[in-house]
Amino acid sequence: MESPFLSILALVAIVLLLAVTGGVGYLTLADWRDRRLRDNEKREVRRSTPKRR
Repeated sequence: MESPFLSILALVAIVLLLAVTGGVGYLTLADWRDRRLRDNEKREVRRSTPKRR
């Protein structure tokens, strides 16, 4: 017979694994979004800056 303690421990481990995976996914998405915004800002600054001759 399986111990209820082991069932609860397994459930907690799965929940924590899902939470960590979700957190990593969120941070990856946020970093991608921020990097894209920074690149767009750099491109706009380059376009608006007059070229030196």
